Amino acid sequence: MLRDSLDALVRRDPTLARAVKQADDEVDRLYDVVYRDLLGYMINDPKTIERATHLLWVAHNLERIADRATNVAERAIFMITGDIHAR
Repeated sequence: MLRDSLDALVRRDPTLARAVKQADDEVDRLYDVVYRDLLGYMINDPKTIERATHLLWVAHNLERIADRATNVAERAIFMITGDIHAR
């Protein structure tokens, strides 16, 4: 997503930038799945709490990277089209 958002910006490609925005929805969905699964592991076996917490931070940071890539894509769309709503 990050590479695609930067490519969209450099190439002035709103279609690629919009694809990045759509991919963010899937990343958000996957983060929710990982979050629920890891919480379940921690509830069922407290010995997993430390490892699961580290994995939660990894998942959180990957989700934030996707959000930042989406921000770049939205700004690329605005730069290319002038559309503030970045559709």
